[in-house]
Amino acid sequence: MSDHFEHNHRGSDEGGPRILIVGPSWVGDMVMAQSLLITLKRQMPDCVIDVLGPKWSAPIIHRMPEARRALTLDVGHGESGLRTRWQLARKLKGEYDRAIVLPRSLKSALVPFFARIPVRIGFTGEQRYGVINRRRTLDKQQLDQTVKRFVSLGLKQPGVPAHIPFPRLRIDSENQYALKQRFGLPDHHVIGMMPGAEYGPAKQWPLEYFHALAKELVDQGKHVIILGGPKDHPAGARIAEGGLNVHNLCGETRLEDAVDLLALCEQVVSNDSGLMHVAAAVGTHIQAIYGSSSPHYTPPLTNNADIHWLNLDCSPCFKRVCPLGHTNCLNQLPVARIGSAIKRYEVEGG
Repeated sequence: MSDHFEHNHRGSDEGGPRILIVGPSWVGDMVMAQSLLITLKRQMPDCVIDVLGPKWSAPIIHRMPEARRALTLDVGHGESGLRTRWQLARKLKGEYDRAIVLPRSLKSALVPFFARIPVRIGFTGEQRYGVINRRRTLDKQQLDQTVKRFVSLGLKQPGVPAHIPFPRLRIDSENQYALKQRFGLPDHHVIGMMPGAEYGPAKQWPLEYFHALAKELVDQGKHVIILGGPKDHPAGARIAEGGLNVHNLCGETRLEDAVDLLALCEQVVSNDSGLMHVAAAVGTHIQAIYGSSSPHYTPPLTNNADIHWLNLDCSPCFKRVCPLGHTNCLNQLPVARIGSAIKRYEVEGG
């Protein structure tokens, strides 16, 4: 059977409301979902929260102190997985008082429905009448950020959250030390780079710009680590080409390793990506680069970031590939601007 449990017990206080969160399918969104968990714990300190997500998400959920347990659903992207969802739901019957479903698809609401969780909260969408029995209307103007939408579903009354708590992922210091030893990294002067843009090239700062910046940073005595998945390894190789103290770790680490490595960095340079949100959640200063997306919609949830967005007339288009063919929103963002911001933070806030 392809579904399984990933246990993450946080104690024996089982007396409060039992809540199942059906999490999103992207790394950044899963990190932002922690804002909802924090909100629920503030409202109901004795509540017990489990989070259901894709198989890859368990390491992120495990780093959220508010989550008792990570439940994983091994269903491929775009698959309905009806049998798998039904089998998992059978195991969960009687376990929860309510469910909060963050995605707006029909399939994401099926496990709570099949498990007969009495209260099932989510936004109206994809004909989920009955499947979601506490429907909320999504006002995209009032709830103009992903994190606001997530947190609003945890409010006792529908509305706009008055406060958005920032995610804060736990650091495993022993694992961090082991990673430093494994990759030969110092305790200080480490800069992270996240060149990946899984959504599409319209969110990716040019690799030659990353390469030039990495060379500049190494000349200043920095170590540069490049983080991402196996698909990002060729991009990392281009950035690291010919550079001493530039470490291409794309595909060389687990997701939980990336959490600890990002916490080691003094600053990171990142496209609008999932790892950018991880960096925000471990308190690292971020040089956040936006192209086709918008820092108003998915900002890094931190007060410790510089936002680099040209806000051209054609931005944000939210397209995977530039519809005008020039990607000026990224190509016209110079290396010197990012390099100057890194130096400024070192002087003023580092």
